[in-house]
Amino acid sequence: MVIINESTQKLELEYPCNWLYKIVAHERAGIEIAALEIMGERNYSLTPSNTSRGGKYISMNLELLVHNEDERTYFYETLKAHPHIKMVL
Repeated sequence: MVIINESTQKLELEYPCNWLYKIVAHERAGIEIAALEIMGERNYSLTPSNTSRGGKYISMNLELLVHNEDERTYFYETLKAHPHIKMVL
């Protein structure tokens, strides 16, 4: 469940929860390699999303169960820092 606290505009999540990262890269294989390296034995789902108009970038949705804020942030930062990944939303 996602709640936005109106007094602080802070996102409040109830953990564990499923979280979706949209990953942008130059090629699908790069996203698949990054996901395997970072997620290891963990269960996750990787599904196609969009391709840029010129075909230079593709995006995929990576969904997994996160158990706390630190874990959610860790996966975001680790994915973002991977050399095959251009951007994580």
